[in-house]
Amino acid sequence: MAIDLGVVLTLLLVVGFLAQWLAWRLRLPAILFLLLIGIVLGPATGLFDPDRQLGAFLFPCVSLAVALILFEGSLTLRFSELRGIGHEVRGMVSYGAVLALVMLAAAAHWIAGVGWPIAFLFGALTCVTGPTVITPMLRTLRPNARIASALRWEGIVLDPLGALFAVLVFEAILSHQEGHSLAVFAATIGIGAGIGLAVAAALGFLLYRQMIPEYLQAYGTLIAVLGAFTLSNKLAHESGLVAVTITGITLGNLRHIHIDDIMDFKEHLSTLLVSLLFVVLAARLHWPLPPGMLMAGVLVFVVAQFAIRPLSVFAATLGGGMNWRERALIGFVSPRGIVAASVSSLFALRLGELGMRGADALVPLVFILIIATVVLQSATARPLARWLKVADPDPDGLLIFGSDEVARSIGKALAEQDFKVLLADDDWDGISKARMEGLATFFGNPTSQHAALHLDLTGIGRLLAMSKRRELNSLACMHYRQEFGRERVYRLRVLAPENASNRVALAGRLRAKALFGNNMTHTRFAELLQAGWRIKSNVLTDTFGWPEFLAQHGADAVLVFGIEPNGRLRVVSNRRKTGPRTGWTVIALVPPVQEGRMEAAAA
Repeated sequence: MAIDLGVVLTLLLVVGFLAQWLAWRLRLPAILFLLLIGIVLGPATGLFDPDRQLGAFLFPCVSLAVALILFEGSLTLRFSELRGIGHEVRGMVSYGAVLALVMLAAAAHWIAGVGWPIAFLFGALTCVTGPTVITPMLRTLRPNARIASALRWEGIVLDPLGALFAVLVFEAILSHQEGHSLAVFAATIGIGAGIGLAVAAALGFLLYRQMIPEYLQAYGTLIAVLGAFTLSNKLAHESGLVAVTITGITLGNLRHIHIDDIMDFKEHLSTLLVSLLFVVLAARLHWPLPPGMLMAGVLVFVVAQFAIRPLSVFAATLGGGMNWRERALIGFVSPRGIVAASVSSLFALRLGELGMRGADALVPLVFILIIATVVLQSATARPLARWLKVADPDPDGLLIFGSDEVARSIGKALAEQDFKVLLADDDWDGISKARMEGLATFFGNPTSQHAALHLDLTGIGRLLAMSKRRELNSLACMHYRQEFGRERVYRLRVLAPENASNRVALAGRLRAKALFGNNMTHTRFAELLQAGWRIKSNVLTDTFGWPEFLAQHGADAVLVFGIEPNGRLRVVSNRRKTGPRTGWTVIALVPPVQEGRMEAAAA
């Protein structure tokens, strides 16, 4: 019985959402669940046949979805960031990636028996890792800062560069397959690059001149990208992917234009498209696989995991500052992601139409590698990091949402006690002052999709929401409650309890523990700082306990943190009374020194 297309699309959206939600709950890359669900619905049970139920819509929809995914990925590449990523990462995204590509191509050719053109295309697609698979893995892996930074930057930089390289390899194969000369290949690349540059320049001009209203900018960008893809394909066959990749890289590096809202929209759209696309693509896999393909795919994975990745990382990091333990863990962690799955399927569809020998082996090999790397590394990377002694201990750092004087004073007090502190805010003035004061910062809303990909939470396990914006504080607490746990998120009140009537009071599930007791608010804290109050820390001893501290600094002093002798941080809140003890280091907000107290302390 034929099923209505609208019902099919609705069910795909529901299934995609459930896969994304499950991945969020289990802190695993969503691509794993999307592919597994697609395999169950398609080849395993036969409940969903994309070719039959989507019909003529299949290839155009896949093509447009891949174009938007490539554009969104390439939009994140900043050439200015390439200069500051360190010796190891530069090696990993340059000659290390090329070495991995060549070795992966050789493995596909000699183990799976595919021709060299398909083998090199396989190598180009699978030599990259992406932020969508690395980021959730790092949150459970929790390696030291150098390893986390190297893996994160490798994914961010290689994602668009790998996509561009794969497109170039595909164009070369296609040009040769259709009997075109090198000049035709060069013309295809040139037309695609030219249209990409032109569209990016035109769109950048319109955005800079404010000729597109803000609420239409994301819509206009979507139209421009799809228009570039379609126009480029009409002028030069199969050049559209080059055009959208160049458009994204160029637009992302234009100065004096703000694309944050566009990036947010594209990230949300990309999540939707990925959820649909991967279920559809996995459902198209034919089962059983061609004879010997499963075994060949497993052997390629074993070689890629235990030989190719370690060798390429060893070569790329040679002469750097990392020790062998750090290089060993980096050489183990290399999950494949969105670019490999989506682009390989599109290429296989196109090459299959041309009757190219071995094209049907591309997708199974890529999907086996994706599933195997994600499953193995998600299950074993954390124990391996502990065995190598490169895993961070239980995270005791703090993420502070806010960058005004209150947040900065708390951040400096904690940083002076050797706690890792990161201030995150979208207020550039406050972030600039925090940087000048030597604090680590993240410019952006910590609850955004951009933060999900770029905010490095290595070593951080608590949230202090201390901005002036009450609703955003609550949103941050809800967001990071899933990351850190309910007991490790705190907020500084904006309204005093007596001023928060039932009409403005937040619902219980939106609340978090109030910092520094019920009576402390952001306004009061700021006023005390303006009045000369300062944050003071002292170690309590048998002869100088908490009562003596109050006698010296004033009975009005407000305890804000306590540090136990073992280094554990106690955060003062309205839910738990903190009684400082001998051996603790207390951090308190104390009033200005008065002459009478100075004389009493001297006596």
